[in-house]
Amino acid sequence: MKVLIIEDEMLGAEALKNLLLEIDNSIEVLGIKDSIRASADWLSSHDAPDLIFMDIELADGQCFELFREVEIRSPVIFTTSYDEYALKAFRFNSVDYLLKPISGEDLKRSLDKVQGLKQQLAGKAGMPKEWEQLIRQLSAPREHNEYRDRFLVKQGQRFFSVGIADIAYFFSEGKVSFIKCHDGKQYFLDYTLDQLEPMLSPKMFYRLNRQVLAAHASVLQIHTWFNGKLKVALSPAPAEEVIVSRDKAKDFRQWMGE
Repeated sequence: MKVLIIEDEMLGAEALKNLLLEIDNSIEVLGIKDSIRASADWLSSHDAPDLIFMDIELADGQCFELFREVEIRSPVIFTTSYDEYALKAFRFNSVDYLLKPISGEDLKRSLDKVQGLKQQLAGKAGMPKEWEQLIRQLSAPREHNEYRDRFLVKQGQRFFSVGIADIAYFFSEGKVSFIKCHDGKQYFLDYTLDQLEPMLSPKMFYRLNRQVLAAHASVLQIHTWFNGKLKVALSPAPAEEVIVSRDKAKDFRQWMGE
């Protein structure tokens, strides 16, 4: 079996490669790619591998963008450390997910599932309908009852869940995003605000500017500002002033209930 690994953490990719060879030393790992761009270039210039292991969060975005750039004719096993919304969608008979750290038992189960599927689909060309359905489901805008209700965050060596009702706002500093909770606690989050926005109910959260995505309950006061802009006071108070542009001011006031 010829395998391509798409993973932006090199240690994790090497561990997966070694585990594959322990299970079946006839497996050939064709390459390890760490980004959408590198993966698209490779897939465009090589024959389709027998199987692709694909991490969800890559160096330059979510892996689902890759399906828009190139035709993927191989079965895919998705890997994830924490992506709860994706795990629900991966319960299809034709694809699988592996939760990191990947165990040998789980990996063998996934390989057996793919082998069984390939036998069922022998002689059929193109991506099975189940895979297409999966990609559409994960890439399409969410329905109102499918918005995220919690996020898994990491603090030190611990992982724990933060409920959406506990979140005051999301904010970014440079290329890094954080959750700020109503109790003042702050956690790193491995999403950009652009990625977060469609995951959240627009009735509960509003994109104030490029740096802040706030919950309705976190807005304390709104002040008129220069040139038709608005200054927003949030709780807990952020490190920098939060300004809503003139273009968004009317929409924001309506969102607040004007």
